[in-house]
Amino acid sequence: MDKKVLNILMIDDHPSMIEGYKSILTFNDLGYGINVTPAYNCQSAYEIITKTEDLYAFDMAFIDLSLPPYEQEKIFSGQDLAMLIKKKFPVIKIMILTSHAEAFTLFDIKRNIEPKGLLVKSDFTADELLNAFESIMENEVYYTKTVEESINELMDNKNAIFLDEHNREIIQLLAKGVLTKNMPNYINLGISAIDKRKAQIKEYFLIKGGTDEDIVREAKNYGFI
Repeated sequence: MDKKVLNILMIDDHPSMIEGYKSILTFNDLGYGINVTPAYNCQSAYEIITKTEDLYAFDMAFIDLSLPPYEQEKIFSGQDLAMLIKKKFPVIKIMILTSHAEAFTLFDIKRNIEPKGLLVKSDFTADELLNAFESIMENEVYYTKTVEESINELMDNKNAIFLDEHNREIIQLLAKGVLTKNMPNYINLGISAIDKRKAQIKEYFLIKGGTDEDIVREAKNYGFI
């Protein structure tokens, strides 16, 4: 009996990583053969996705978050590609692999993409990657330890403030150096509403009379950004 071959779209800007993932998956205990279509940046991935006519061409996608962007199509990261893949391929299983361990990033990926797998690269070994793959192929969801801890921390009642999208956006914009007066260009809030939210954020961090830099510093200390 011929074993089923899984078609996997792997997107990572390091070819050696793709080869490593492919090699590890060949040792799966589910009897699957592995056929990999590689992409090394947002542009090549975008072209593969948009030019593939068969909506069931891929069984799974491995996606790195940090990738060379494709600005022409406004595809700036693996997260943008994941959203595109979800729309194009109705039953594909998405696994996100990232070096980012920031709680806000992981929480937003879980909420916006709802991947079957979310793995922080510093967390997993070859054995855990294989375990994650097999779990996902059996319709389970797999998150590595850092992901679980970060999301659970944000979902704790005392951190409910950070489940508000605007508050997270304000902190992330501050971390990028965006001034308060320019934030309405990025989020649908007026200056007075932004100032009120910043005051709320400072209260949470126990910052009295502090600056934007103090907010960013405390957010980093908490591992949020």
